[in-house]
Amino acid sequence: MSSPKRLSKLALLLAGAMLLPLPLTSTPVLANELVVADCVKCHDRPPKDILEAGESHRTEVSCVDCHEGHAPKSGDDIIPSCSKCHEGTDHFELENCLGCHTNPHTPLMITIGKNITEPCLTCHTDQMEQLQQHESKHTQQDCSNCHRATHGMIPDCTQCHSPHEKTMTQVDCLTCHKPHMPLQVTYPDDISSQKCAACHSDVLKMLTNSDAKHKTFSCATCHQKVHKTIPRCQNCHGETPHPATMHEKFPECGQCHGIAHNLNK
Repeated sequence: MSSPKRLSKLALLLAGAMLLPLPLTSTPVLANELVVADCVKCHDRPPKDILEAGESHRTEVSCVDCHEGHAPKSGDDIIPSCSKCHEGTDHFELENCLGCHTNPHTPLMITIGKNITEPCLTCHTDQMEQLQQHESKHTQQDCSNCHRATHGMIPDCTQCHSPHEKTMTQVDCLTCHKPHMPLQVTYPDDISSQKCAACHSDVLKMLTNSDAKHKTFSCATCHQKVHKTIPRCQNCHGETPHPATMHEKFPECGQCHGIAHNLNK
């Protein structure tokens, strides 16, 4: 039988061992690699965003394709760089992707800041070419002055411009004016003369009060396609509608017929 002294010594050794600190590990061992099904156990909002508006981030990649690992095992920096996948075009060379693509899980829900033009030009080159080749006050504006807040936003012209007449709508504006070259005014053959009268009311009034056959035609019948087109009378009436001697004495139609909107003036 052990002596009381030996038992007391053994008890002290056991107690001391129990008080020693256990070794700590900085990186706990995970039994298995993470899979997509694990992500939704904690992260509810990103999966919902991706499902609703993930676009190719939903159809082409999964959570673990972008987020390779998880803290603490993989460290704190598990947010991938956009250039990991997006490369090869001028647009993908831009810095601060999150300045417009604020939520990577809804990549095409794009927020536009103020005084933005250069980033837009990496995709929308045709629009800038029109602005530069056909200068107007629109040329002096940043893209974000009109296309503000969200990508693809098309403003109503009347937010800046007074309509030519009160009943005009956005559709009427765009019938004649192209936003990136607004001074190049074009229109379809069947445009109503009343649209022209919004600016040229005195001319239309003169025409409709005339007794000549010209009153039966629309403005666009003569002023075709492009604003300020002035046709030659001979386009309709031939080169010599009167005897040659009359044309020799009066070579200009207007010498007798005044103007086309009032032939008797």
